[in-house]
Amino acid sequence: MKKRIVMTAAGVLLSGFAVGMFNASAFGMDPFQVFAHGVCGHTSISFGTFYMLLNLLMLAGVFLADRKKIGLGTFINIFLLGYMVDFSTWIWNRPPFADTVPARAVLLIAGVLLLCMASSLYYVGDLGVSTYDAIALCISQRKQWKFFLVRVTCDLIAAAIGFGLGAVVGVGTLVSAFGMGPAISFFNVHMSEPMRYGKDGKG
Repeated sequence: MKKRIVMTAAGVLLSGFAVGMFNASAFGMDPFQVFAHGVCGHTSISFGTFYMLLNLLMLAGVFLADRKKIGLGTFINIFLLGYMVDFSTWIWNRPPFADTVPARAVLLIAGVLLLCMASSLYYVGDLGVSTYDAIALCISQRKQWKFFLVRVTCDLIAAAIGFGLGAVVGVGTLVSAFGMGPAISFFNVHMSEPMRYGKDGKG
């Protein structure tokens, strides 16, 4: 359990750090972050606080739909991830990190890889999912629809709303929506599962 808690906490916090790199690259964020930043841009509160309030609202819906999806990882995500995004964005938006297109491209690539690694830690730790992940899971299970199709639909809707409200959509959004699966699987097999279960699969 201690190992799972460390993996979950590290995964969530590193995810927030990776999203900050996405922000600084200005090449687009993952779809839910596009939605959150789009809506937050029309409020007067910080992103960290807005993200927490948004997820608390979504948490109420998840609790009614399937409370088994809620765990320690859910609450770490709600209360810490938004503030980590704020902190990371502040770091990477300072010179010289996001001053040129090549530097921004490096931030994007590094952000995608870090987000995939962090997501792998978070999922394999298996101590609850984020409210956004839980919504897609609940819909796919209740309707007996394929999770991939439900998740892509949710991502497209979230990105469209965020874009309509002024958030940045770009190659980073497309990569995170359609291309992260193989990278996360790679990290699962070569890093997270051996970390949790041991190389022999027995922990």
